Amino acid sequence: MHLQRERLGGYLPARQHDFEALDIPGLDDKIFASQMGGSKGREVSTTMAFVRVLNGLVKHKGFGKQVVPIVPDEARTFGMEGMFRQLGIYTSEGQKYEPMDKGQLMFYREDKAGQVLEEGITEAGAMSSWIAAATSYANHGLPLPPFYIYYSMFGFQRIGDLAWAAGDLQARGFLVGGTAGRTTLNGEGLQHQDGHSHLQAAMIPNCRTYDPTYAHELAVIVQSGLTRMFVDKEPCFYYLTVMNENYEHPEMEEVPADDIIKGMYLLRETQGDKARVQLMGSGTILREVEAAAELLRDDWGVGADIWSVPSFSELRREALTLDREAFLNPDAEPGKPHVTRCLEGRQGPAIASTDYMRLFADQVRAWVPTDYHVLGTDGFGRSDTREKLREFFEVDSRFVTVAALKALAERGELDRKVVGEALKKYGIDPAKPNPLTD
Repeated sequence: MHLQRERLGGYLPARQHDFEALDIPGLDDKIFASQMGGSKGREVSTTMAFVRVLNGLVKHKGFGKQVVPIVPDEARTFGMEGMFRQLGIYTSEGQKYEPMDKGQLMFYREDKAGQVLEEGITEAGAMSSWIAAATSYANHGLPLPPFYIYYSMFGFQRIGDLAWAAGDLQARGFLVGGTAGRTTLNGEGLQHQDGHSHLQAAMIPNCRTYDPTYAHELAVIVQSGLTRMFVDKEPCFYYLTVMNENYEHPEMEEVPADDIIKGMYLLRETQGDKARVQLMGSGTILREVEAAAELLRDDWGVGADIWSVPSFSELRREALTLDREAFLNPDAEPGKPHVTRCLEGRQGPAIASTDYMRLFADQVRAWVPTDYHVLGTDGFGRSDTREKLREFFEVDSRFVTVAALKALAERGELDRKVVGEALKKYGIDPAKPNPLTD
């Protein structure tokens, strides 16, 4: 018995933290650099950007064989079918049947040496596989970075207890909520409309959550996450949301990587001669925010600073940490949260809009140094088009515009009658159903 305990590493259970760090490529490597320069006129989704990064990682000469792609059932939905041919789907017995798609180039190929885990319609099974890979660094001394992508609504809602267990086990890897947001996956019923997974993910102390809009944001987050988990050996894991909505991605002369990781950066500015507002957004609704900035400028002469906020949750965590430090060190100069530093000295009220419940963006209210107004997608919703759903939940560009005008009117910077004029101009019915209750 003493011999067996010695082989097991001692008499008390212990987590092995030490492992050989991975050689994570920098942002200038082609794996990530290919996503940093914008889409150059093409319309692509963040899901496509993610799959391209993942394809680059599995081909990496150093650790590519250790990357574990996991899908429950929707590989073709996410554009991952190319990995069937390239890597094969792992099965202990190899291919034992003739796949129905055998005539396609990217057919469903199973292999004893396959690298993709395709678990079928079982979120719990896929999550359990993810945990096994995500804790391999401790259990086997071999880091196996897992990337599990699924419909976001079927993620934390269906396997929340396993996600909490993953945090307790100090798992390291990426959970990727696909077709994310309340208004994005719109035609398959309310079971798919996700307005709260980010709030559920934020409940787990060592889960870092991000809702990127553009490919350069996603590339920065994935590269930083791999470095933090498998080089710096930080005991955390990541929840990212990606969309299947296609749009053009901007080219930025200098990508503000540090600010993206902190959770907020200035995307661009528009000019106006009457007043100014601070517009904040994340995910797919950031594009509605950008469109609202154009309406404010063209229709009302109001300028806007447009802030991309890839993580309201990380902004809050940093602010809470600084508040605690200030509480325990009352004689020291208190640190200033990133969200405060971004908005401090800027002109006008702040309006935040996301594809999630208002509570998601509202969690940073205490540290916003100006009037703060939040739009979100509280309620069950409907099965309808994206445009109709964004109108129903009151988060499209017209509602963002009216919310900004109302905030300015409340400050006395615009005549209050402008708000009524805007409602009429944009065809917004004051008697429309309340998305929270109807």
